[in-house]
Amino acid sequence: MKKIEAIIRPEKLEDVKKALESKGIVAMTVSDVKGRGEQKGIKLQFRGRTMEVDLLPKVKIEIIVEDSKVDTVIKTIADAARTGRYGDGKIFVIPVEKSVRVRTGEVEK
Repeated sequence: MKKIEAIIRPEKLEDVKKALESKGIVAMTVSDVKGRGEQKGIKLQFRGRTMEVDLLPKVKIEIIVEDSKVDTVIKTIADAARTGRYGDGKIFVIPVEKSVRVRTGEVEK
């Protein structure tokens, strides 16, 4: 099993959820996060002053899938979240040793 963590633009969340659902992937955890990548933030004009915002709002999606589904999930997320501009996000794949269902105690390896 693998854990896929995707950091994406908040406005692309619904597109990503719909795309994943169309592939049969419905279980996920979604968190609002802040961060910055290579763009190092943005400059905004507010009341005639320039402000630097270096931590931008993002959404983190966490999904646990079987090894055989990893490439499909990555491609689906990347295609649905892509705008072609800086700040589209990043996807990480992390090994998962074991999963335990709290309700039943069922263990998956």
